Amino acid sequence: MSNQGLSNNSLAFIALCNEYCSAIEQAPAAEPSEFTANMIRLLPRLYITANDLKTDESIEEAGYLEQALDEDNYETVRRNLETLFGANDTYLEVFEEDMKYSDTPIAASVSEGLADIFQSLYNFVEMVREAPAEAIAAAIDSVKEDFDNYWGQILCNVMRPLNHIYHNPEEI
Repeated sequence: MSNQGLSNNSLAFIALCNEYCSAIEQAPAAEPSEFTANMIRLLPRLYITANDLKTDESIEEAGYLEQALDEDNYETVRRNLETLFGANDTYLEVFEEDMKYSDTPIAASVSEGLADIFQSLYNFVEMVREAPAEAIAAAIDSVKEDFDNYWGQILCNVMRPLNHIYHNPEEI
């Protein structure tokens, strides 16, 4: 991967994405408390760095990240995280679009949220692994658009239950 022309923030973002993906892939061997602490450290940094990504004005429209993660691997990641969190995997979500039309709480899953973020970041990391700088710039535009429209909100939502789990270790 050539890093010529990439900003320090873009390079930091790529490194954080790689660190996140590695942590998620290694989750089955992790202790729940250590994994949760790692997510509490990583997710805010990912959010800030992704939010500060500058898009390339010369790219007319962000493309889509190629799907490097297939459905079976996604489901394996999600199940591994679900097992890791156990009873702490489900939480009540208030920022769900359907919530404003419902009188009943809507359940969400930490494992699904982390797996959704993983899917976007894994696809991004795989795309930039050996790509020239121009392709990396396009991939950054794509992942930034995906962050703005999709996984940025998921990241914020999943921080709440992770914060609860982290600060209430007796419940793990």
